[in-house]
Parts: sequence; structure tokens; C-alpha cells
Amino acid sequence: MRVVVQRVKEAYVKVEENIVGAIAQGMVVLIGMAKEDSTQDADFLVKKIIELRIFEDKEGKMNLSSLEVGAQFLVVSQFTLLGDCSKGRRPSFDQAADPQKAEQLYHYFIDQLTKYNVKVKTGQFRAMMDVGLVNDGPVTFVIESKT
Repeated sequence: MRVVVQRVKEAYVKVEENIVGAIAQGMVVLIGMAKEDSTQDADFLVKKIIELRIFEDKEGKMNLSSLEVGAQFLVVSQFTLLGDCSKGRRPSFDQAADPQKAEQLYHYFIDQLTKYNVKVKTGQFRAMMDVGLVNDGPVTFVIESKT
């Protein structure tokens, strides 16, 4: 499982010109699931993200977690994160989970994140989406459940 985490001042996701999810200060989490991923991968990433100290303290240092600042989350599925561009000019998505498994893991990830009593908004699985955000910093991290 691979995520791209972006610290944002605000963000939204639209499907067919309708906003389906919007947040204020927090994190946009783009998430892609691989064939071999399991709920353990989701659990690892949820814990990592929720405790990640990427918000600034009074001295301007990234020292606070999302829980400490009341951050909100916008979670968007993005299978292209599993694209392999190492050969040729067209990405290969052989490592991406099939849509049924990916959707189950996506919803599991969201359910686990909401257990921390944080505001979680989402995109729409398998939809064409427009994602808009104001990146704060910019601060962006790529995190994988397997090293």
C-alpha cells in the first residue's frame, strides 16, 4: 500500500462538478492498494499517518501530530500510485490490486482512520475526480506499508 500525504490549508474533491468531500486544515491522503496488500498494511499506514508529526509548533518546527492540531483528512483512492514507469513509455499497473479488493481496503482504511475521532471526508471510489487543494508548506510525503 502506498500513500501520498500532503499537509493542506484546505482541500476538496469533485465528481461531475459536485463537491463530494471538503476539509479545512489537515491532510490529503492519496492511497493506492497493491495486489499483496492486507488490512495489516492499512492498519500500519493509519497509525503512521495519524501520529506523523508534520504540523508546526509555536517555534515553527514540524513537531505536532494531526491529533494535536485537530487536523481533518481527505482520503482519495488513486490506483495510479502503483504505476510502474521503469520500462517503456506506458505505465504498467500489474502491481495494483483488483478493483474489488482495492475498494474493500480503501473503506477499511477509512473506517480505521475514523476510529481516532477525526473528521474524514472522501472521494468516490473508481470515479473520475477533480482534487483541489492549497498545499501548506508545501509538505508532502510518500509512505509505503512495505519497505
